[in-house]
Amino acid sequence: MENKTAYFIGEFGEQTGLTIDTLRYYEKEGLLEPQRDKNGRRQYTETDRRWCEFIKRIKATGMPLRTIKQYSELRHRGNETIDERVELLKMQRQLLETQRAEIDSHLAFLDDKVATYAEMKQNLNCGNKNA
Repeated sequence: MENKTAYFIGEFGEQTGLTIDTLRYYEKEGLLEPQRDKNGRRQYTETDRRWCEFIKRIKATGMPLRTIKQYSELRHRGNETIDERVELLKMQRQLLETQRAEIDSHLAFLDDKVATYAEMKQNLNCGNKNA
């Protein structure tokens, strides 16, 4: 595959799995700042592609768009905001840990219920054999 330095919106959308509408929305919200060619067409770079992959991944963790925007603003301000960005990531990680604990609790509840029914079935089968 040819290694291009810039991609128009359709090709970039195919590469990232994001729709053209989503890319435009991200631009409107300040998450993306594509360059423009002499005709005003958006041109995306490999840096934009990597940033979109980050956005997709962090969204998959459940981070709200407003927090992603905050992270993006910090990112644009430069390396002096690293601590603040790390703090946002740590907060999201803590949220996921809390969700994991809740899911583990739900799984344990379901496992207990299934075990209860398995025991009830076994007792019914034993009762039928004794009759």
